[in-house]
Amino acid sequence: MTAQLSDKARDFLRAKRFAVLATLNKDGSPHLTTMWYLLEDDGTVLMNTRAGRVKDRHMRRDPRISICISNGYNYVTLSGKVEIIDNPDIAQRDIFRLSSRYHGLDKAKIQMQNQFSREQRVTLHLKPEHIIEYL
Repeated sequence: MTAQLSDKARDFLRAKRFAVLATLNKDGSPHLTTMWYLLEDDGTVLMNTRAGRVKDRHMRRDPRISICISNGYNYVTLSGKVEIIDNPDIAQRDIFRLSSRYHGLDKAKIQMQNQFSREQRVTLHLKPEHIIEYL
């Protein structure tokens, strides 16, 4: 069941911050990666990665993830099972949305041309099952 974010948490997550994504190694230990993210209107957190990376392999083996977004002592932690979307059109659209959010439209267009359009990418959706808000 999807947990609901408070309005304060939604506002916090809409600010341009970075998420730290935790996936699980085969031995159960955590693997952490800094990620771009976007909070969708329905509360889904969208992320994107190049296919085949360690985190991608981890999530295909075990879809349980957690992300933490912080600003000083304030943070929101979300956890649940990730949905991996392998559709290349969706993944390219989403990495452009993320790049635009973090770098602006002009730089995003350059990144698409020089890097992202040449990569096989996947979109990640997290519909949080558990939320910790410390705001």
